[in-house]
Amino acid sequence: MATIKVKLRASSIAGKAGTIYYQVTHKRVIRQITTNIHILPEDWNKERQCFKQPEADATLQSRIQGDMTLLRRVIKELDASGEPYTAEEIVRRFRKSDRTATILTFMQKQIDLLRLCNRLGTASNYEYTMHRFARFLGGDIPIAAVTEPLIERFNAELSQHGMVRNTVSFYMRILRSVYNKAVCQGLAEQKSPFKNVYTGIDRTRKRAVGERVIARFVGLHIPQPSPLALTRDLFLFSFYTRGMAFVDMVYLRRENICDGMIHYVRRKTGQEIMIRVEPEIQRIIERYADGERPYVFPILKDENLEKTYAEYRVAVSYYNRLLKRLCDMAGVVQRLSFYTARHSWATAARDHQVPVSVISAGMGHTSERTTQIYLTLLENSVIDNANRGILESLRCAISM
Repeated sequence: MATIKVKLRASSIAGKAGTIYYQVTHKRVIRQITTNIHILPEDWNKERQCFKQPEADATLQSRIQGDMTLLRRVIKELDASGEPYTAEEIVRRFRKSDRTATILTFMQKQIDLLRLCNRLGTASNYEYTMHRFARFLGGDIPIAAVTEPLIERFNAELSQHGMVRNTVSFYMRILRSVYNKAVCQGLAEQKSPFKNVYTGIDRTRKRAVGERVIARFVGLHIPQPSPLALTRDLFLFSFYTRGMAFVDMVYLRRENICDGMIHYVRRKTGQEIMIRVEPEIQRIIERYADGERPYVFPILKDENLEKTYAEYRVAVSYYNRLLKRLCDMAGVVQRLSFYTARHSWATAARDHQVPVSVISAGMGHTSERTTQIYLTLLENSVIDNANRGILESLRCAISM
């Protein structure tokens, strides 16, 4: 059985850093693999074969761990083959391995792929995570060096910077997704480095509002056309259309509306959604009808994907600020966002005894396994009938 050790070759010049190398021994034959990692002798723990302060040299220590993982993998594969091998063969295979497969480089490739698929929002989330992880690492490392201790240190640093648990989990879920993709492509072995960090989603404060609050927005007298009027119509349109996400409303095109139905694909999940155009929905559509503009709402001015995404990001902030002004006008104390409309439709549907499976289908959810069993038998007309009942109830609230 071959053995490997991490050693420090001291410099011949006093006070100068030495060089880390890996010693491979097999059948009494010793071979060395020199690295470009340099360290002062007083910073190296000879017995434990690691830095005396691994946390202070996290990136270099992770590189060493990654190389050790790769060497062990080579030896394991050679042992499994049942064929005789030499120390030279171990070194040769190690050097031939794709050691350029680094985590940040791999993440950038995933970001580029997401952009090619027009998943610009997800690409941005991956990019935020990559930059944050890069600052923590201080440099790129092999994917094999993404270990449990490294992830735990990154998790601790994010928490120490005051991030709430959901935000830390956001970074961890993205990193885990990237790591698992690398494992699937054979660039690393599955070592489950995320098993001791939180990757769930904590329940946040209630975002929904009742139908009476929605009715207040309907009853506001706002001159048309104006940014405030558009803000109010976008919020109501989201509620009327079973909680259509703001990004989907912004990108909704006139061609998505045909024969009394709205057909669109959720940008977040890629799921196709169909919604019957109720009178409330039709009135808003007609209010912004413009034969020269490809989009239903006058927000995006360009057809270029990168430019429209930049316009969308600006619009999210701008119209959420205007929504706060609408809250003041309507006497609504709770601070709302456009996501509130989505939560509010789901809450209203639940209060009208609509089954959870129908609510989930109506909102385009795809992550609930139990719900998906129901979805295979669920007709879109059932969802539209539920939506009609909600809007009829809202009409009654407005007339009161």
